[in-house]
Order: sequence, then C-alpha cells, then structure tokens
Amino acid sequence: MSVNAKKLPITHFFLVAFLCLAFGEEVKSPGKYPLVVSTWPFLEAVRAAWRTVDSGLSAMDAIVEGCSACEELRCDGTVGPGGSPDENGETTIDAMIMNGVTMEVGAVAAMRYVSDGIKAARLVMLHTKHTMLVGEQASVFAISMGLPGPTNLSSEESIDKWIKWKENKCQPNFRKNVLPVDGCGPYRAKNTVNLVENICTNSNWLDCGKLWSSHVSPHNHDTISMAVIDKLGHISVGTSTNGATFKIPGRVGDGPIAGSSAYADTEVGACGATGDGDIMMRFLPCYQVVESMRLGMEPKRAAEDSISRIARKYPDFVGAIFAVNKNGVHAGACHGWTFQYSVRSPHMEDVTVYTIVPEIPTH
Repeated sequence: MSVNAKKLPITHFFLVAFLCLAFGEEVKSPGKYPLVVSTWPFLEAVRAAWRTVDSGLSAMDAIVEGCSACEELRCDGTVGPGGSPDENGETTIDAMIMNGVTMEVGAVAAMRYVSDGIKAARLVMLHTKHTMLVGEQASVFAISMGLPGPTNLSSEESIDKWIKWKENKCQPNFRKNVLPVDGCGPYRAKNTVNLVENICTNSNWLDCGKLWSSHVSPHNHDTISMAVIDKLGHISVGTSTNGATFKIPGRVGDGPIAGSSAYADTEVGACGATGDGDIMMRFLPCYQVVESMRLGMEPKRAAEDSISRIARKYPDFVGAIFAVNKNGVHAGACHGWTFQYSVRSPHMEDVTVYTIVPEIPTH
C-alpha cells in the first residue's frame, strides 16, 4: 500500500501512516531512491540524512549526518551525551556503521569522553582493519583521528537522575543473583548452592523468561537505528545510543553489534532495531530479517518472524524492528510496546511517521 504524500495536515499523515501499518500492510514507495528510514520520530535526524542523500552524496555520508544530528540533539536523552548514566553516573557511547555494498563495519562501544559516536565508528572503518574498538582506548583512537575530546559526557539532568536513583537504593538495576538485593553494593554473588534451584531448563524456560522482565522504555533505553538507500541504490545502516540507564559499567548492548541493532546488504535490503539490547543481541534479529528477505520473505513477514523468535523465548521482552528491501518496501514489527519509525522518500514532502501496534497473542 502506498501513502500519498500530498500537502495534508500533519495529523493526516500520522493517521494514514497508522492505519496502513496497524492493519498489517506494507508500504511501497513509488519513487524508490533515495530513501531514509529510522527508528522513532527522530524527525530532524531523518531530515539531515535526507538532505545529504538527496544532494547526491552517498548512503554512508547520509548515515553519519543523520545519526550525528540525533547525537547533537540528544534525542530522547538516549542518544549522544548527557543521558543514560551507568551505576557510576557516567555516560558512555555505543555506535556502529555498516556499508551494505562492501559489508565493512566500524563500531565503538562503551566509549568514554567522546560524544561523536557515529563519526568515531566511521573512523574505525576508514582507518583500521578492525571492526570495533571499545572503552577508553576507543576514545584515544577517536581523539587521535581528530574528533573533539576528552569531554565530560554527563549533564545536569543525567547526574540528577543518577542521584535520585542512588537515593532509591539503586533500584531498579541490572544485577541478579547478588547480595545485597535492595542496596547499592558492594555486591557479592549469592551462595552458589542456592543458584542451582534457579537453573532454567526446557520445562521452565517461559517462567524464567518472565522473571527476567525488562526495565526498558522509550525514555530510558533507546537507539537511533537508521537505514539509507542512496541514488545509486547502495544501502548503509548506522546506530548510536548511550545505552541502558543505570547499566553496570562496561556493559555493551546491541547498538554496536552488526546484525543485531542494524544490518544491510545492498543486494537485499536493510533492518534497524531498538529495545532491550541485552536480549535482542542474542538473536541477531536484523541479520535474521535480511536473510529472510534474501530467501523471498516480504519485509513485513520478515520483521514479524524475527520478533516472534525472540518473543517465544522471552515473552516479556520489549523491542521493535523495521525492515526495508532494496525496492524501498518497508514495514515494522514490535513486541511489548507501541513502536514508531520514520521515513522520507522522493514522493513525500516531509518525513512520515508510521505507528506499529504489537500483536495481541492468541491462545
């Protein structure tokens, strides 16, 4: 189903977009290229990417401009500096960029003191034979390549959030099987004898999945995941995030993991993901989506299939993905929350936001 991009009030755009996706139809673009697709209503990020790719620059250039705009705007407080403090009150950056023509990937994870995540990821791709650099050494590399730093990535808002969390006895947190249960540590492992009782088996797997309920919401754990098809039909993807709020220091989520937060192959299409990265990265959902499309699945079916694989094991997980094939057909799927993704294509006068509602399971 195509969406007519006439000069309509913005509420009409949202209504049409909601109806076509909520009732299970894919969206086809009459003019295929260029195309920009992004998680969430990060409108300025999509506009920045669109201006770049519509001017004739590459999909890679557009990914950098789009994700950089989100980092500068601190989208939802979950991208760029100044958000998502870890247990020590520090903000760190995860980012990734992938070239769907060459299959090259550049990524940084748990990067300290440098706010330009997507630019740092591209520098890893351009100036190393590696795929990912992590931690303070990623910062040293990025600064040596000319990015600004070192910089304190915390903000008044993030520090205030961290102080209130500490006052609440560091709850909620991402610890398990540790003591103290309702305190800020120092933590120690529970008696290993007692842990035997909590081992998950095939017979009680779903109950275990429910116990591992997520702390994720759009405002404390989010990723911009963006896909761009340029005028040559080349596809690239990129991501940037400051990770999960109150994460254990050193934690790396799905943001910088190719195949999990995003994946691209110009011969097939692309995918972007957001949500509980600790769970989603175990399934490589975006790799699954692209490979399913390679085997003939339409984007909507590929997205739903990938999400359902996770939900079968973790029924309480929260996450979402968008899928777009090389012909510009796009769709989304989600579980545990209502998801929105943004699109700009040649037949649209501005960014259109599509709303996906989770399917209610039937028993």
